[in-house]
Parts: sequence; structure tokens; C-alpha cells
Amino acid sequence: MLCSARLWTPGEGHAAEGRFGHRVIDRRTFLGTLTGGLLAAPFAAVAQSGQHRIGFLGNSTAALEANLVGAFRQGLRELGYIEGQNIVIEYRWAEGKYERFPALIAELLVQKVEVIITAGTPASLAVQKATTAVPLVIVGVGDPVITGLVASLARPGGNITGITSNPEGLEGKRLELLRDVIPKLSHVAWLSNPENQSALAVLTEARAAAQILGIKLQVFEVRTAGELEEAFKAIGRARPGALRVMGDRLFLTIRDRIMDYATKQRLPVVPAHPELVEAGGLMSFGPSYPGMHGRAAYFVDRILKGTKPADLPVERPTKFELLINLKAAKALGLKIPLSLLQRADQVIE
Repeated sequence: MLCSARLWTPGEGHAAEGRFGHRVIDRRTFLGTLTGGLLAAPFAAVAQSGQHRIGFLGNSTAALEANLVGAFRQGLRELGYIEGQNIVIEYRWAEGKYERFPALIAELLVQKVEVIITAGTPASLAVQKATTAVPLVIVGVGDPVITGLVASLARPGGNITGITSNPEGLEGKRLELLRDVIPKLSHVAWLSNPENQSALAVLTEARAAAQILGIKLQVFEVRTAGELEEAFKAIGRARPGALRVMGDRLFLTIRDRIMDYATKQRLPVVPAHPELVEAGGLMSFGPSYPGMHGRAAYFVDRILKGTKPADLPVERPTKFELLINLKAAKALGLKIPLSLLQRADQVIE
């Protein structure tokens, strides 16, 4: 094994409708079919003098990040913060256009927010550049040390703390899972956004893992939605056996175009974001983004109560999810091993 990333085991399973109309089944419920067979109320509100004002800088849109915002707001409620009563959240949305970050951050600073929350490396670096005075809680970033967001995970220093999303060995685990489904896989296309400053570190890890597995990893760069068609043409000429899509909100906003192309080309897609699996991708494995956003409320609470971000260690994710799209696998003529299905947290039929 290339790494020992832990698969998270969820609570009792249930079936539900996915955001794309698929039937999504939790691991335990799905295993039952193989063998035959709102969150807790918030705690009492803490005493507050007036309302706290915080900023939420979204990478995409309110609709695309509704599950993340919902988890964050629930986390706040459990800590006694009720939106509209003792806390105000100023939302700003970049709609996948990273060039909008400076103006959106400026709007938040004008609102005199006490804390800013944002996800991903590009947005986090944009906030870091804009202010060293307002605390920043980062969520789902790559390696915050390599990208210069913090001095170290244990002692972040400055005005930044939060949760990283890429524990060591994650890219190797993703390639291993893909090889489990396609044993003869030898060539993988990698869709990357070089504007995301964490791309190089993630790609370096993936290349090292691919070399061990004997897989050729070929990178195709897309900085904007307008560059996608040229990338598709290049991928078509390369004829890879699968497509890996890095964790970047640009690809989340254009996921329908990515999946339309992959479906026509009968190309298995293994993205970082589970939303691409719900849109037709084969499978995803990674930390729970809603879980990380829910945890972000803890950092906000500590900061609002007076703790300096420099004194709050950056956390690694503890909850990982494996999502498998059986419908996509069948369309591609792929058989998912039973051992892999038994480890899945959710299965799309």
C-alpha cells in the first residue's frame, strides 16, 4: 500500500435522492442489499453583547456550496450562534472566477467582519494578501505550509488557522483505488489548474505514487472555463485510460461540461470533489468537505472568544469518504470489486 489513509465509517445508513436525481445509498444500507437484506438541537446560546459579524468567502455559488454553508451554520448553532440573532454572516461568491477575490474581500473588510472563512488555497492566499489584521479560518486547503499560509501546522503564527484537506498519501490512495477497479490501467490524464498554488505539491505527490504503480500521469492545464475545449482535444489525442480531476472549485463550477465530455468518450473520471461523481464520475475518495466546514465553526468560536489564530493549531481531516457510482461503472463496462463496495460510504445506483 502507498499509504494508510483511514476510511471513515459512518453511522446508520439510509437511502436518499442525490442532487442529480440518483439514488444514493450509505455503506451499511448498500451492504444489506448485497446480503439480502436535522442534526442534534443546538446548545443554549452563549451570552453575547450585540451581534458578531463574520465573512464567508465562497469560491463558487450559493447553490453549489449550499451543503457546505449548511454544515458551517449547523456547527455555529451547536456552539450557540444563531444567524440573525447573535451573529451575522456576510456572504460573498466568486462564481469560480478567482480574479474576483480582491474586490470581494475588500467588501468584507468594509463590513468590519471579525473573522473571514474561506475554502481552498487561492481564496486563502488572496485573503492573506489583503489583510494581516482580520483572523482567517481556512477550510480544505492543500498544504498550507508549502504555500506559505502558515509557518507550521502546530504553530501557524500570524492571523490564519483552520483545516487542511490533503494529508500525506492521499493521492497515492486515490490512484490505488482506481487501479483496483481498472487493474490494467497504465495511463491517467490529470486535469489541473496551475492558478491554484497547491497544484504543484499535489501533483508532485501524485507523480511519485504513479511511478511506483507503473502508471503514466499526463497533465492537462486549464486556468479558465474557456480553456476547457482545448484540453479536451489534447486529452482525446492522448487516449488515456482514466481522468483525474484535481480538487479545484473551477472544475466544480464546470463539472457538467467535464462529465458530458467524459461520458461521450467513455472515460472513467475520478475527481477530488464528490459532486463530480454525482454528475456521472466513477468514484471519489477524500475528506468530507461538509465535515470540515462544520469543524470551521469551532475555530470561529474560539477566535470570537478571544483566542488568537496563531495559538490554534491547523488540523488535518479525520473523516474520509469513499463514493462509488455503480451506474457510471456499468455504463463503462467496469465491475467494482466487492471488497471495494464493502468499504464505500455511499453508492450511487
